[in-house]
Amino acid sequence: MLELLRGPASALLMVDFGRERGFSPAQLLAGSGLSLTRLADPNFELSCTQELRLINNLLNLSGHPQGLGYQVGARYHFSTYGLFGYGLISSATVGDALQLALRFLPLTYAVTRIAYHEQPSLGILTFTEPALADDSLRDFVIERDMAAAAVLLKEIAGSEFSLAGFTLKKKRPVDQAAASAGSILGMRPDYLADSNSLAFDRSLLSRPLPQANAVTVSMCEQMCAQLMERRVPRAGTANLVRQYLNITPLGAPPDLPSMASLINLSERTLKRRLHEEGTSYRHLLEQSRSAAALELLGDPTLKLTDIAEKLGYSDLSSFSQTFKRWYGVSPRTYRHASKAT
Repeated sequence: MLELLRGPASALLMVDFGRERGFSPAQLLAGSGLSLTRLADPNFELSCTQELRLINNLLNLSGHPQGLGYQVGARYHFSTYGLFGYGLISSATVGDALQLALRFLPLTYAVTRIAYHEQPSLGILTFTEPALADDSLRDFVIERDMAAAAVLLKEIAGSEFSLAGFTLKKKRPVDQAAASAGSILGMRPDYLADSNSLAFDRSLLSRPLPQANAVTVSMCEQMCAQLMERRVPRAGTANLVRQYLNITPLGAPPDLPSMASLINLSERTLKRRLHEEGTSYRHLLEQSRSAAALELLGDPTLKLTDIAEKLGYSDLSSFSQTFKRWYGVSPRTYRHASKAT
């Protein structure tokens, strides 16, 4: 879950959605510390926790209907994201827009952890569910974030854009009406998948965008970087680095200079801020990779050699030695012990 503060547009969108269904702003904002006056201020920033309270209120008032997240997510057009959105449609190609989006993901309203990887003919976005105790709240943010991402892709790539795949980790709902309540861009999901994912044809990435404007995209990038710079000290530089490591595809991790470039800081400033917060880039990288190792070991379809390769190790022996340093046992022993419990 992203801990950076966020602008009011997403919260306002959901308030408007709820009002159309007969719920008052007071009901929708109850217990969140938010008000319409504060949300009307474009410079106001709220926390992810406040937005989750609003979502919970919307779910409770609506009676927790299936597929509500898809309906809300379909309303997140590029203009919802302000300068970030305009930077995307002003990019030279769909691929450039995607790279810009991944660079500034913390400025979106996503609650899931979004990552991107490629297969020979497909581009695939994965959405890792946040650690939320309430199942309906977790389902909502997965549905909303996935639908919003698909809408954004379609608005960038053009009306001919379509999904090549849509998967969910959860079981197919037993109730037929509930199972038919959810679709994204007309595609229904495949259930019991290894990940929550959206796939599309990679050839789209080279498509030039009709509204491309180098000056506009440069201006948007600069202003997004300034916004990140302003919000980073409040959330903590270490937390921001963790978020970027979470969305970085597995394999060879970014080195310190690359990470500094990603979060728009000098290498010296990044090292200083992490030191002031009592950590280091090496420590954060180990935290991220060790957590990823446990997650991959939980997938019985993956061989240990596959896991080592996914994590960027040259061979299984190197991965095993590092894993034993992290957890005191080999990855093979850890997997066997996990199965026994």
